Amino acid sequence: MTESPRTPLPMATTDCSCCAPAADTPAPAGRQSADPTGTSAGTATYQVEGMTCGHCVGSVAEAVSALDGADDVRVELVAGGASPVTVTGPASAGAVQAAIEAAGYRVLTH
Repeated sequence: MTESPRTPLPMATTDCSCCAPAADTPAPAGRQSADPTGTSAGTATYQVEGMTCGHCVGSVAEAVSALDGADDVRVELVAGGASPVTVTGPASAGAVQAAIEAAGYRVLTH
């Protein structure tokens, strides 16, 4: 059996944070601190930049769901824009932002 050369997946050559090779450069300058929009007691929505595919959504949801106090996490993918991430529960805004950034994405302010 002959092996053919591997070609990178299409997302690996774009700005997809989960599929692109890790870079040693910091995130682009801009709005970076958390400013969640609370919609009811115990629920906050964060605008997250950099998600482009279902794998990105899964990475963010998994990272935030692992936090103490994140009872429910909902992510609405807006490829090429800011994706709303809604967290229900008493998780702190700082912890949510840190989890999202550790997964390779940016939390925007309003």
